[in-house]
Amino acid sequence: MKSLGLISVFLVFAACNSHSDNSSGLQVQVDSLQNKLNNSYKPGLGEFMSGIQVHHAKLWFAGINSNWKLADFEINEIKESVDDIQKFNTDRPEVKSIGMINPAIEGISEAIKKRDTQLFKRNFGVLTNTCNNCHRATDHGFNVIVIPTTPPVSNQQFKPVP
Repeated sequence: MKSLGLISVFLVFAACNSHSDNSSGLQVQVDSLQNKLNNSYKPGLGEFMSGIQVHHAKLWFAGINSNWKLADFEINEIKESVDDIQKFNTDRPEVKSIGMINPAIEGISEAIKKRDTQLFKRNFGVLTNTCNNCHRATDHGFNVIVIPTTPPVSNQQFKPVP
């Protein structure tokens, strides 16, 4: 009977030891994955802003050509970029001000839904001014955005496809 008790105690200790080894192995994996995550690529705020600037220009040419599907696509790309900025650039103090752009984006979206070129032009001016107001509010007033005069790319048609 004593030997059965000793065997039971031995098995309990062995099970605890094996669990401890497994836990330390799992912790090593967790630490390795966390290190990889910490060192993975995260786009910077400037990269997002450059993307927004291109979409801003493409949005203009889509809207003034009444290409409402393309305009809708471009405004949604801007929305997506703003969401990504708020997700990936939380360490930047400027991100706290980016929400000021939302009403201007909604104004553009409204003009696109109505397919109203004049409303689009007015609201695009509001969007552009809001970008500049945000830049000034975050000490980036040197970065002035304007209504584009030439398309940002030469290999895209901005007129709607019949």
